[in-house]
Amino acid sequence: MNDTHDDFGDERSDRAFTDDELANGLLEEELRQAAAILDPVPAGLRQVAVDAFALHGLDARVAELTFDSLVDAIPVRGETDPPRMLTFSVDEVTVDVEVTADGLIGQVLPPGPARIEVLSGSLAHARLTADDMGRFTGEAPPTGPFALRLRTGREVVMTEWLRA
Repeated sequence: MNDTHDDFGDERSDRAFTDDELANGLLEEELRQAAAILDPVPAGLRQVAVDAFALHGLDARVAELTFDSLVDAIPVRGETDPPRMLTFSVDEVTVDVEVTADGLIGQVLPPGPARIEVLSGSLAHARLTADDMGRFTGEAPPTGPFALRLRTGREVVMTEWLRA
């Protein structure tokens, strides 16, 4: 009997690993272990990642970051603490958000009422409401990683996660 296939129908490789391949695999594992000890992932960030992954299979559409004033804007001379301006887009939905030391100010386009949750790693979810013009405000600025979940009528839109 020809033994070139395993029980799953995949071809087996009878080729032995080279010393370099084994050394690279061992080095990779040692680096993983060192990173876990010397620079572990914070528990709060791990929970944010788990929560974000849990949303993976939901019906929420993900709005991608299309503008971030930290990256895309030209600095204004003399401005010491400018607000951070963010724009997220998916299909016909756009969310403009201004993050300041006092909180969030934003607008959902096309304009209309929406329920908005500010998701944050270590804090409880803040719940905001957009008015008929799509405008919303929140008094507590997000700290650490955050995302917005919008419910506009029948659809759910989730923004990318960002660090405040």
